[in-house]
Amino acid sequence: MSETALHESILLVLGLLFVMLLLVMLSQKLRMSYPIFLVVAGLALSFIPGLPRIVIDPDLIFLIFLPPLLYQAAWETAWKDFWRWKRPILLLAFGLVFFTSTIVAYVSRAMIPGFTLPLGFLLGGIISPPDAVAATSVLKGIKVPRRVTSILEGESLINDASSLIVFRFALAAVVSGTFSAHQAATSFLLVSTMGLVVGLVVAYGFYLIHRFFPTTPSINTVLTFIAPYVMYLLAEEFHFSGVLAVVSGGLLLSHLSHRVFDADTRLQANSVWASVGFVLNGLVFILIGLELPVAVEGLGTYSLQQAIAYGGAISLIIILIRLLWMYPAAFVPRWLSRGIRTNETSPGWQGPLIIGWAGMRGVVSLASALSVPLLLSNGQAFPQRNLILFITFVVILVTLVFQGLTLPLIIRLTGVAEIEESMPTDAQEAGIRLRLRHVALAHMDQHYGRDMQQNELIKALQQRMQAEAQRTGNLLEALDYDETKRQALKRYHQVLLDVLRVQREELFVLRHEDVFDEEMLRHQEAQLDLDEAKISHMPH
Repeated sequence: MSETALHESILLVLGLLFVMLLLVMLSQKLRMSYPIFLVVAGLALSFIPGLPRIVIDPDLIFLIFLPPLLYQAAWETAWKDFWRWKRPILLLAFGLVFFTSTIVAYVSRAMIPGFTLPLGFLLGGIISPPDAVAATSVLKGIKVPRRVTSILEGESLINDASSLIVFRFALAAVVSGTFSAHQAATSFLLVSTMGLVVGLVVAYGFYLIHRFFPTTPSINTVLTFIAPYVMYLLAEEFHFSGVLAVVSGGLLLSHLSHRVFDADTRLQANSVWASVGFVLNGLVFILIGLELPVAVEGLGTYSLQQAIAYGGAISLIIILIRLLWMYPAAFVPRWLSRGIRTNETSPGWQGPLIIGWAGMRGVVSLASALSVPLLLSNGQAFPQRNLILFITFVVILVTLVFQGLTLPLIIRLTGVAEIEESMPTDAQEAGIRLRLRHVALAHMDQHYGRDMQQNELIKALQQRMQAEAQRTGNLLEALDYDETKRQALKRYHQVLLDVLRVQREELFVLRHEDVFDEEMLRHQEAQLDLDEAKISHMPH
């Protein structure tokens, strides 16, 4: 690549990043989910004359974008909730993916001239997995049962793996012209199992590095970025599932992280990952919209109207398939098992409807469609490649925009409420604080009794913790408070935040006075940031 071309590419990426940030800010102003807004905006931008044509390299999506996004999702997954709802998660991530792929395969063969069954399974594998980021972005700020969000997040972790496995076998069948169901099933078990094993082995290796090597917060943070790429590449090198490797490795490292990461590492890593994850997701969604010209140009013998009709019909089919799947998957196990009826509350009709309507497609579907090769092994053009790409684009657009915009309305109309019995969030907050205070006081009594008698500072620490434990206990006893007390607590939080704002402004004044060192001022500013973050995450 020449120096001029390199500069142009860098400017294009920076310009795209800047436009993406502006569009996200605009979506927040309009109170619209940013993935939906970015796709629509990218679609509009693609019509601007003279705009540089952006062609996405599918290897770039799979290699650069997919590992960190999956790793971040795995890291943030609540393992307890994932394991609790493993049955509905697996039914969606594997059962529904295979069911959708099969129905799409037979329908597309019957509907589209020249479409074979392997091509149908290829299309089904491409469009079967919903996108996690789109659903969680739409649900952000909307009150839905915890069961719903846990199932959606768990499904999104592993449905990419199952869909990509279907895609891989269908692609091999198209290229070779042969397909063996027995061989495919055996290979599926091998690819999945060994992907899990590779992820766990690599994750444990990184755990040992974090634990026994003299790392720093910066080194630990960089290692968390290296880990998903090593897991993915090593698994793919042996033709195993790189997606399952990243997911299993991310879950294991997240579970063990409290043993090796100190507070500085957690604060730094969480901040860096939040920013990087946001940028990667934003770029992918705007690129989806910008790919429209590429999808339209290659339609060949199909007219645009025909391609839109095929894409619309298949979009409707996959929406109906997911909705029809939800109720048998939710209630048949309850009818067959007394243990499920005893241990789990009924999901009602609202939960399955919301999960069913949240099946928005995104980055993995686009990357899979783009990764279909241009030529077969004999040098002939890959059959129906451009139509597959266009149908995928239509499915993403319809499900992301139509379902994404209407999902909040569906939630409001159903009147869904929390169905799991659990302590209120404010009671949980107070209960956790009380337990931590009690264990700290017991530890001090057992190990630092003499210090508390001889050291005034340690004695003051004990007294302060005792007072805090007493206040927290009183709060727990009063947590059956009415709306008046709830409003009082909300006002209390507002006052605390306003006090911190005044202190922050005073720090700004102090910076212009030649009295205090900048390092000390920054230290105090960081402490204010921690205090504000703590207050902002308190239940209101």
